[in-house]
Amino acid sequence: MENRMTREEKNIFYKKLEHILSHEEVRKMQDFTQHGGTDTFSHCLNVALLSYRLSKKMKLKVNEESMLKGAMLHDFYLYDWHLDRDTREGFHGFRHPKRALDNALEHFDLDKKEANIISSHMWPLTFRKIPKSKEAFIVCMADKWCAVMETKESYVNKIKRLKYNS
Repeated sequence: MENRMTREEKNIFYKKLEHILSHEEVRKMQDFTQHGGTDTFSHCLNVALLSYRLSKKMKLKVNEESMLKGAMLHDFYLYDWHLDRDTREGFHGFRHPKRALDNALEHFDLDKKEANIISSHMWPLTFRKIPKSKEAFIVCMADKWCAVMETKESYVNKIKRLKYNS
């Protein structure tokens, strides 16, 4: 995804996220599996990249800082929802946006737009948590696209391994 950006766009993108990408707690997302073989940190970075690219391609006037911050923190829940029995009380899809928002508020200053990006990213599953801005809607859609692509990639790789090991 990153290879379709100009060098200038990459520099701007990473500069805007530098304080989040280097944050010790955010880096812990690398320790948790998200979709298939993708860790949560990489998933959030993919969502941020796609959100950024979509807003540029569609020439949308958005608050890039808020959109990227929300995208990078939207799954900042810090547990492995595949394995951790304590986190399986209730459906992860409904619960994790609040956990991510709580963690984000603990470590970062968020405005209302950024908080809504995080809390509404699972819409329409969480039908009462509606994206209230262009930025939130873009992140919500980018999250779904990335989840599908990451899961598909993992599935295709699994099939290839089975084929070559037969």
